[in-house]
Amino acid sequence: MKNEEIILHQKVRQWIEIADEDLHFSQLGFKVSSSVSYRIIAFHAQQCAEKYLKAFLVYHKIDFPYTHNLTTLIDLCSDIDKSFEQLRDAEILTGYATANRHPSEYRKLKKNDAKKSIELAEKVQSFTRNKFAELGFKLTKRK
Repeated sequence: MKNEEIILHQKVRQWIEIADEDLHFSQLGFKVSSSVSYRIIAFHAQQCAEKYLKAFLVYHKIDFPYTHNLTTLIDLCSDIDKSFEQLRDAEILTGYATANRHPSEYRKLKKNDAKKSIELAEKVQSFTRNKFAELGFKLTKRK
């Protein structure tokens, strides 16, 4: 394997490691929801989905804009592999990236919002990990 390819694979694995940490935080936060805000849980779920999509783009050497918009990222991933269209329901997570994190956009989230955000992040995680497996790209087991 060439040095350039090794570096690329390291970057992809870093995106995935951080994405998994975000999801893990959301899952743990949901279990102790009495002390963790649902909007923080949803934020980290969105971050997981965003980073998985970006990892896929990095792997394919596709430049992407600085964005938290999952619609944009799914569009770019779909240009590579049309099956990413199956993740369109995860676009709802986009609003959790910035909305609810600033007073002008704040709205209180409910338990069901947090639960759904975790489910969507898990869907993106599983789907993208399967795509990497199809490509022969080995990932470490999720924690």
